[in-house]
Amino acid sequence: MYSLNHVLLVMAAVLCFASAVTRAQTPAYSKVGRTPSEEEIRAWDIAISTDGKELPPGRGTAKEGAVIYAQKCVACHGQSLEGSPLGTALVGGKGTLATTRPVKSIGSYWAFATTVWDYINRAMPRNQEGSLKPDEVYALTAFVLFRNEIIQESDVMDARTLPKIQMPNRNGFVPPRLEDIPDPRKRGCRLGHCP
Repeated sequence: MYSLNHVLLVMAAVLCFASAVTRAQTPAYSKVGRTPSEEEIRAWDIAISTDGKELPPGRGTAKEGAVIYAQKCVACHGQSLEGSPLGTALVGGKGTLATTRPVKSIGSYWAFATTVWDYINRAMPRNQEGSLKPDEVYALTAFVLFRNEIIQESDVMDARTLPKIQMPNRNGFVPPRLEDIPDPRKRGCRLGHCP
């Protein structure tokens, strides 16, 4: 019989050998890829933070957004923003988050209006992602916010006004800085590991 230490030593040797063989069989790549240009980085750097500092110039109202919605969004999200098999509902869900059947719509779940703008800008319309101009994105964001009774139909959304919108679920998520939660258990700390 072999001792446990002997078995462990043999297993370690086998693993080291297997690792060396794997590394030896991995091809060495050279001259693959390149450093992106500043212009390419700017083209990809389109994230909009919750404070909206990165929002581009432009403006839009719910009335303007209704026209764009009818042309580019109704097929997936429905005439009344109720959703369809192709797209989620954009309205409804007020008061449902604490129930057994929460409805996570823009008006009930989303915490920041700038996130709505960012999502529309990046992901809509389906199969034409990123094709909307900033004015169209502001108008669609205004339309969806209006239909969720968050803003008035005549309110103008732009880089200055959009970050000021108080979404109904603004305080329903953890703070932006986890350090602001004093109780480690509430921060999600488990077994000495804290996010």
